[in-house]
Amino acid sequence: MSPNASVVATQNVTVKITPNDKGNPPGKLADAEIHFVDGVFAGLKLIGFAIWERRTGAGRNVTFPARQYSVNGERRSFALLRPIADTNAQDTLRDLILSAYAEYEQAA
Repeated sequence: MSPNASVVATQNVTVKITPNDKGNPPGKLADAEIHFVDGVFAGLKLIGFAIWERRTGAGRNVTFPARQYSVNGERRSFALLRPIADTNAQDTLRDLILSAYAEYEQAA
């Protein structure tokens, strides 16, 4: 773990925050990883989360892992983590990541 990283643990997962010290791209505050500590995913991590300052300056946003592809020269994105039925299911994970970042900021 880098000296700048912060880890926040819950019952089933750990959120690892790595700050964006370079300031590039503008508005990106940190990267986040989800480390699984229980169940069939124990010992694995899911990378590709990013914490961003909102363009309006009010609040923060989390982007989820995605794969980019092209259709007729247009770049599109395919979300790798999607809800099964409840479209609000991602909100719990988004809130956990934002909470972990808030804890990181308080500790810094």
